[in-house]
Amino acid sequence: MLDIALLRKDLTGVIAQLERRQCPQPFLDVARFTALEAERKALQVATEEGQARRNALSKQIGQAKAKGEDAADLMAEVSQIATRQADGAQRLQAIQDELRGILMSLPNTPQADVPAGADETGNVEVRRWGTPPTFDVPPRDHVDVGAGLGLDFDTAAKLSGARFAFLRGPIARLHRALAQFMLDVHTGEHGYTECYTPYIVNPEVLEGTNQLPKFKDQMFWVTRGGDETAREQYLISTAEISLTNSVREQILAEADLPLRLTAHSPCFRSEAGSGGRDVRGLIRQHQFDKVEMVQITRPEDSDAALAQMVGHAEAILQRLELPYRVVMLCTGDMGFGAAKTYDLEVWLPAQGTYREISSCSNCEAFQARRMMARYKGGTGKTEFVHTLNGSGLAVGRTLVAVLENHQLPGGGIRVPAALRPYLGGVEILR
Repeated sequence: MLDIALLRKDLTGVIAQLERRQCPQPFLDVARFTALEAERKALQVATEEGQARRNALSKQIGQAKAKGEDAADLMAEVSQIATRQADGAQRLQAIQDELRGILMSLPNTPQADVPAGADETGNVEVRRWGTPPTFDVPPRDHVDVGAGLGLDFDTAAKLSGARFAFLRGPIARLHRALAQFMLDVHTGEHGYTECYTPYIVNPEVLEGTNQLPKFKDQMFWVTRGGDETAREQYLISTAEISLTNSVREQILAEADLPLRLTAHSPCFRSEAGSGGRDVRGLIRQHQFDKVEMVQITRPEDSDAALAQMVGHAEAILQRLELPYRVVMLCTGDMGFGAAKTYDLEVWLPAQGTYREISSCSNCEAFQARRMMARYKGGTGKTEFVHTLNGSGLAVGRTLVAVLENHQLPGGGIRVPAALRPYLGGVEILR
């Protein structure tokens, strides 16, 4: 959520920053916002003047009673002021609620060095690592490679419908090994604390990390069976939600920052409106696993933390011997809450292109303001923290990349050296 003080101080400047996102629709109804702000100011002035008048009248009433004089008229005026104050407070609360709703609908403003662009074609490549493998015959896609290793979409469809997968035998073990490998690197070498979090969260938690209200149609939500008083809850679409909200409504000590948190969790996404080439296979599923990285930092440290997180995700890809590239997302392709985002795109031989496998974002104070997550510095001043999140990595997409890049002509795959300790030393998975 943006700081409303910025809109009050420099509305034109904020609008100009939001317009860099190149959304076809205006982000802000300027006339409505201006009208609400004018009414809010008038009500607050009236409230202050009314309170001052009540205080003066109360003093006069006390003096009149002390002298034995009739104070009925003064008391009647006090009563009228109290009624106006109550009505004004009710209206002021309604205005504040509407202003908050406006703020909740506004995306974050991009950092100055984020390239301008309307969509993914405006993204800027930063660097590449590794050389895409060559094959004597056309490479098979992960669905065909995985079929002989236990990748089963038919059984999953019987159980849950489209966009689910059933893994058995070697590929289930490989999937688990990938997640364990990622966690071990992030906790053992990158300084993250491993967490296990709830997979079902309350609505305000999703508001904190900006999934609600904008992206409700992309979530799965649940209510407790037989409990008519139970409120709606949601399955997490990423562990970013629970990890980041672990500091909601807290004032952290500066000495405790940065916090580095990681978790392996399932992720649930309805993927409303998505389709095309990603319907086949594991690329776009309703349920998938991910190892998430989250950092909570001081504002002055967040840019360096973003670069660090990108490096942490790159380390996983490099050790798995997977060619990839890093791209900076343009203003029109960034997520709603991001001020800057780098995507890591892994090479997929069957598609002959790079596809996203990790997205690392600096949200600055956007989420912290929604969550009321703050820290107290050495001067005693309380400020909002900055929050960052990144995939370290998406386990299903990493599985896809391993299957396709390390496939063997006779079937099966070559296991990357970094994964072999997790598979009992196996070098070839058949």
